[in-house]
Amino acid sequence: MVNYPTSVRIVEVGPRDGLQNEKTALSVETKVKLIDILSDSGLKTIEAGAFVSPRWVPQMADTDKVYATIRKKNGVSYPVLVPNAQGMASAVAAGVKEVAIFAAASESFSQKNINCSIAESLERFKPVMEEAKKHGIKVRGYVSCVLGCPYEGEITPAAVVKVAKALHDMGCYEISLGDTTGVGTPEKTRVMIQAVKKEIPVTALAGHFHDTYKHALDNIKVALEEGIAVFDSSVGGLGGCPYAPGASGNVSTNAVVDMLHNMGITTGVDVQKLAEAGTFINKALGR
Repeated sequence: MVNYPTSVRIVEVGPRDGLQNEKTALSVETKVKLIDILSDSGLKTIEAGAFVSPRWVPQMADTDKVYATIRKKNGVSYPVLVPNAQGMASAVAAGVKEVAIFAAASESFSQKNINCSIAESLERFKPVMEEAKKHGIKVRGYVSCVLGCPYEGEITPAAVVKVAKALHDMGCYEISLGDTTGVGTPEKTRVMIQAVKKEIPVTALAGHFHDTYKHALDNIKVALEEGIAVFDSSVGGLGGCPYAPGASGNVSTNAVVDMLHNMGITTGVDVQKLAEAGTFINKALGR
């Protein structure tokens, strides 16, 4: 008999990871309303945006305004993504309490995504971590392409372990393992997680699965079996990756919560409010 975690924390990434690839420009008011509806759903972690170059990610250009305007609820975290010291400075100025940084397990993906090697990307995060410590800001780490890369193909578990451990060692309280292209299978997911668990406590790990080939929910079940109790998902399945051709969106928060509840696992999330958020944002995007 499998001993699944009794409860799971969902990290809602729709307002950042989901929207960043959408071509339809959304107003500050629309993004704020989406986050406010999600806040009312019982979610405890909602990505509010990213302090990145608006030239590369236009949809995130007004993250400072969005963060200043959202109705922040007690007990809910609203992290923003920062790629470097400049982004961190913007986060500090905005009064952000949590940020996320990201590296890849694939050299090719790192070069295509942030124009530097994995080692260089990790070096860039050192001043970010120093600022975070100075201002009491929590830092979460993402590792991309943990189960495959659109440029290199197969990624070894050892490559994932190396990057995940580096982020954890530098002070990230949680490491999100991302199947950016959605190519992962349950078997490969298990092998990868088991390798990472040897170096990082499972309580500091999260799963981030895209649903390109409809394996995301099965991969989440395997991750649950391995003891992971935190999962990233996107309301309505929004998102994809501009640097991963053909990758469809993140797994839907609605689908993940529904599956977990059917398994008897609590999330604290109201499915009706989630549905309201999904309907709202899809209408705003003209779907």
